[in-house]
Amino acid sequence: MPTSTLQFPTFLSLKPLPPRATFPNCPTSSSSFSTPSRPQRRRLTLTPAPVAASLKENLGRLGKTWSDVTSLNSWVVRDYYRLVSSVNSFEPQLQRLTDDQLTAKTAEFRRRLGQGETLADIQAEAFAVVREAAKRKLGMRHFDVQIIGGAVLHDGSIAEMKTGEGKTLVSTLAAYLNALTGEGVHVVTVNDYLAQRDAEWMGRVHRFLGLSVGLIQSGMTADKRRCNYRCDITYTNNSELGFDYLRDNLAGNSGEQVMRSPQPFHFAIVDEVDSVLIDEGRNPLLISGEASKDAARYPVAAKVAELLVRGIHYNAELKDYAVELTEEGIALAEMALETNDLWDENDPWAGFVMNALKAKEFYKKDVQYIVRNGKALIINELTGRVEEKRRWSEGIHQAVEGKEGLKIQADSVVIAQITYQSLFKLYPKLSGMTGTAKTEEKEFLKMFQTPVIEVPTNLPNIRNDLPVQAFATAHGKWEFVRQEVEYMFRQGRPVLVGTTSVEHSEHLSDLLREHNIPHNVLNARPKYAAKEAEIVAQAGRKHAITLSTNMAGRGTDIILGGNPKMLAKEIIEDSLISSLTREAPDIDIDGEAISQKVLSKIKVGPSSLALLAKTALMAKYVCKNEGKSWTYKEAKSMISESVEMSQSKDLKELERLADEQSEIYPLGPAIALAYLSVFIDCEVHCLKEGSEVKSLGGLHVIGTSLHESRRIDNQLRGRAGRQGDPGSTRFMVSLQDEMFQKFNFDTEWAVRIISKITDDEDVPIEGDAIVRQLLSLQINAEKYFFGIRKSLVEFDEVLEVQRKHVYELRQSILTGDNESCSQHVFQYMQAVVDEIVFKNVDDRKHPRNWSLDKLLKEYMAISGKLLDDSFAEITVDALLKSLAQSNEMNSKEIDDIHLPNLPRPPNAFRGIRKKNSSLKRWLVICSDDLTKNGRYHATTNLLRKYLGDYLIASYMNVVHDSGYDDTYVKEVERAVIVKTLDCFWRDHLVNMNRLSSAVNVRSFGHRNPLEEYKIDGCRFFISMLSATRRLTVESLLQYWSSPMESQELFLS
Repeated sequence: MPTSTLQFPTFLSLKPLPPRATFPNCPTSSSSFSTPSRPQRRRLTLTPAPVAASLKENLGRLGKTWSDVTSLNSWVVRDYYRLVSSVNSFEPQLQRLTDDQLTAKTAEFRRRLGQGETLADIQAEAFAVVREAAKRKLGMRHFDVQIIGGAVLHDGSIAEMKTGEGKTLVSTLAAYLNALTGEGVHVVTVNDYLAQRDAEWMGRVHRFLGLSVGLIQSGMTADKRRCNYRCDITYTNNSELGFDYLRDNLAGNSGEQVMRSPQPFHFAIVDEVDSVLIDEGRNPLLISGEASKDAARYPVAAKVAELLVRGIHYNAELKDYAVELTEEGIALAEMALETNDLWDENDPWAGFVMNALKAKEFYKKDVQYIVRNGKALIINELTGRVEEKRRWSEGIHQAVEGKEGLKIQADSVVIAQITYQSLFKLYPKLSGMTGTAKTEEKEFLKMFQTPVIEVPTNLPNIRNDLPVQAFATAHGKWEFVRQEVEYMFRQGRPVLVGTTSVEHSEHLSDLLREHNIPHNVLNARPKYAAKEAEIVAQAGRKHAITLSTNMAGRGTDIILGGNPKMLAKEIIEDSLISSLTREAPDIDIDGEAISQKVLSKIKVGPSSLALLAKTALMAKYVCKNEGKSWTYKEAKSMISESVEMSQSKDLKELERLADEQSEIYPLGPAIALAYLSVFIDCEVHCLKEGSEVKSLGGLHVIGTSLHESRRIDNQLRGRAGRQGDPGSTRFMVSLQDEMFQKFNFDTEWAVRIISKITDDEDVPIEGDAIVRQLLSLQINAEKYFFGIRKSLVEFDEVLEVQRKHVYELRQSILTGDNESCSQHVFQYMQAVVDEIVFKNVDDRKHPRNWSLDKLLKEYMAISGKLLDDSFAEITVDALLKSLAQSNEMNSKEIDDIHLPNLPRPPNAFRGIRKKNSSLKRWLVICSDDLTKNGRYHATTNLLRKYLGDYLIASYMNVVHDSGYDDTYVKEVERAVIVKTLDCFWRDHLVNMNRLSSAVNVRSFGHRNPLEEYKIDGCRFFISMLSATRRLTVESLLQYWSSPMESQELFLS
């Protein structure tokens, strides 16, 4: 068929790729490297006709300008500028204050708050004080837009600030203001490194102003945690915060708790709030204990899974991580395992086989996990980091270990859990910072009632986002990525390539090695992760090529020309480490991580070289003559502390320390002085190289796949064009990418377009039509995951109410006085008696129709040996006769309530407090709605009171006769209540998790799974509380019947 018969729509035109692509601010002149013309690559561009394109562009600009003026966000920001003016007005007078006078402002603010002023009254002046303190201690002055960001945080909103706009500095404003109340502020980051960096860096401002600054890190002791949580401002990461909360609610006594009491939460600033509350929202925090399951089954199930073939023996749904065995699969598995039924309760194999299939299909090595030192370690899909302490639950981790032939770790059972959404809802006031949150504003509003405010950039954003390129095959995509990287490298521009997995980053690394293109890799492997800070610091330098699994939460901006602070520290380490230690780093470095042949050498001045040589000699002398020795880790730590010293002390003070300590070899001050000198040299070099990089076009970012959310893509794009710098971005996707396969998206339309245009499947297409279609698929993925998070939150809200009740009850028992502990025990005893009574009594019927025989047996069974012989002699007839007499009585003495002609309860209610307690229980019995207001409800209440009094009085007598002091008695009672509650709560969590999976099946019967979960969950919870009370009472009665025999059981 002649090619002329192929007709394109009038708005589409086919354009060949020019010999060299034109990138923003990228000149055509050659750099210091030889730059041959870019190899010709065919690209099919679907673009609107010129007139239509021009009209559309002008209308788009007009629409954007109009929306900027009329949007609610612009009006909110405009209102904040009034605060900015007020803050600026304080600046001249604060500049005249001495350091001591500026520090004294904190005490003044607290005094004013104590006199009745509010935070709003002092906000402007407090912000101005923080700005002045930051200028003096950090050399950084808050821009006006950063003042707006601080105000947004103080108002309990989410501040969306673009990458490089100084979110870390912004947090100091709201943190300082809210810390003045003395109730504590938590600044929450996504990892330990960022928490430590911010606590040391921004902590200088807070400490200068007289506030205490705490830091929570993994591996920290309970005493240190407790001390740090009591600081005015505490820096921590989200997982440590969540686990500390859960551990506090598993503590055996109040002395083991580390967070503030009674209210551990006041105000939080969450960095990368979208990552914590949205991306991590699907993964609840779990504290697990070991369960007794047969570990030998997992390797066997893994072998069976290898025999089964997808599509024949089982079907797999990647989107839901679900597998389903077919009839053929069930038959083959049963034959291989030599069992007649996979679901046999006595020999259950189904769960092991299902988990083995999930491990085979959904959990890929170097994607979801890596194997290191004989362990399967999870890779966080959002940050690309290894999470050593995290394990998959429900047997999945053991299945992965079985697949890889590793030692099977103990299976786990959940003993405490909470989602990040529920955790951060505990804060009366919550705020957050991120560069990408506007696309999720509806979700933040729905779940947290927290609006997202876009804070303007200090300088206009001139980044150029190039059109998305779509490929039919992954091979074509990776080849084009390689060519794009090579072209940029020849130009001298730094390039950041974002990949979605370790596997993809290493595949691209191999391609670049084949073409001799030097580059850095940043992924979960330890040989790369160990040099993360160094790699990111170099990523903006000329000719730097960086391949990263994910840039979210890296915490270090990519500065064009390089980061002088990190480069100076690197030079110090390279010069001094060999003098401080002979120990080699325990890191497997794969060749030379950074090609020093390509990156320009930093010229260190003569004075810096002299200081380095002097410090190296001093270090060698200390090691040799004084026998001082450091490990590699200790040497690195010492250099870091010295660098920190150089930032916290001025030059004169460092020189004074060096002179004063001349007799004991002042290694710390010497390293600090050398660092300051090298830093000046690095700053000059980076400034010059940064200007060259800007003239070439700035950082070029390449995305190799669309993520499951536009927000993640925007995080990657935001790495280019920071603080008004030039930059460009390009996304290249293939129809074989995991996202399209995972959601079974129909991509045939794109294949048909490509096949009509060209026979070469490796040729990309780009244009508005393609972008719109791809974005619509991405939006569908966002909606799907929003549905999952919404469902998780709705289900967790049921558990949240129950968790709150249990944790408040637990806390009141642990922190209450002895009297309140006794009241809990008495309430439990009365409640157990009430359950026995209502189980056998109907107040609408005559007592002769009650199950009095059964009632007496149950009551005697729970009381055991505690009751005296006189009560044991009560017969059904005697009880019935007494109830009939009491029904005929018109009045009773309020302090002498008992059934006539029956043994009186022991005289244990002596004293005002005990009589008062007894009277309160009677009033509660009379006022509750447990009875059905039948004809005999008064008789029923008398029976409840009589049996409750008898049990409680007998218990008080036996405790008194035991001879133990009151303190010991209350310790026993607390231990029994808490341990029993913990035991049943743990079982309840397991049941609720099973229920959440089971109720989904009920949707086939046209029943709402959430409503079913609420109904059954409520029933489970009531049963759990009832069982807790009963076992607590039985345990206490048993203990005091024979305290010596039971002592080890409850107090060990």
